[in-house]
Amino acid sequence: MLIKRREFLKISSLATASLLMPNFLKAMTFDDALESDQKILIVLQFTGGNDGLNTIIPVRNDIYFKERNNIAIKDSLQLNDETGINPALSYFKELYDNGELSVMNNVGYPNPDKSHFRSMDIWHSASRSDEYLETGWLGRFLDEECYRCEHPTQALEVDDMLSLALKGKNNKAFAFKDPKRLYQTSQEKYFKSLYDHHHDDETVSYLYQTLGSTINNAGYIFDKSKAKKTDQTYPNSQLGKDFKTVASLIKSDINTRVYYLSIGSFDTHVNQNERQQKLFNDINEAVKSFVADMKSNGLFDNILLMTFSEFGRRVAQNASNGTDHGTANQMFFISGGLKKKGILNPLPDLTKLNEGDLIYTEDFRKVYATILKNWLKANSSKVLGWKNGIYDFV
Repeated sequence: MLIKRREFLKISSLATASLLMPNFLKAMTFDDALESDQKILIVLQFTGGNDGLNTIIPVRNDIYFKERNNIAIKDSLQLNDETGINPALSYFKELYDNGELSVMNNVGYPNPDKSHFRSMDIWHSASRSDEYLETGWLGRFLDEECYRCEHPTQALEVDDMLSLALKGKNNKAFAFKDPKRLYQTSQEKYFKSLYDHHHDDETVSYLYQTLGSTINNAGYIFDKSKAKKTDQTYPNSQLGKDFKTVASLIKSDINTRVYYLSIGSFDTHVNQNERQQKLFNDINEAVKSFVADMKSNGLFDNILLMTFSEFGRRVAQNASNGTDHGTANQMFFISGGLKKKGILNPLPDLTKLNEGDLIYTEDFRKVYATILKNWLKANSSKVLGWKNGIYDFV
């Protein structure tokens, strides 16, 4: 049978959304919802290399203002005597004041890479900078914790393509942008007919069985996404819509423990402040709505929202009122269940740089190990191979 290009692209999209793994190519039974006390992780990726120094601001550091005479943030919101936060993140300041936000400064890894693609791969796979892995840290979490799961929705990414972070050797997360659109596409007569008439063909059975699995899961995700409507108003931004989708699923009895979102691009080589402010406004309003939704439903203590970016920016501004690719950066942690709140460690030392770049003090793999062991209750050593300790903020 000949497949038209448009039809092939739709099949490819559905295949991307599914796991493409044999152990999930069976009829699905959806009866393993989360228990009421199980923790949920939401990862928000700041794609493009967010400038950390204009996010968490060293308000008393003369070097910062000297090196950034045009782009330094002079109206930051005060967190403590030494530290401010970008005014576009006003809700993060409120979370900080409420003891619902922690900040880990100067996070990175040895021998940092300034390529967007390579550094993102390192963060996604939790590899060394000289090591190339084909699996992601959350994908390996699925391999370790979900080998007996009834269906592949333990981790979901709200995007059209699945990130390396969520690809394991035996299990992968499920990627989709909109539950309704995924379901509608899966229900088109063409795909139904394709599966019904060709799944016994030995040469193509794998693809068609995968298609069948995707059709089943698309309906399941869509049903859960509309199971409990929210009274919370979300911003009309793409991130606002993504967080609304996540909130609707969290409030249902779906079995998902990890959600993955992204926003960008933070690659601010030119006119940085305008671009960063727009992105921060979107983040601020979306997170504000999401947290309010979780609190009103009594879920905030079991939710951990973690942010990261593949690298920070150089200390000095460039000639275009922007900043170029740098190294270490901060991470945010938002939850009603934090054990340690506020600024977790010292700000970057601007007197000790490596050719104009920050020298990291906290390894991101230690952060991952902390999340895996303390929050998701997983075997972090097996998932990461990390045996150098953990933090105690969750």
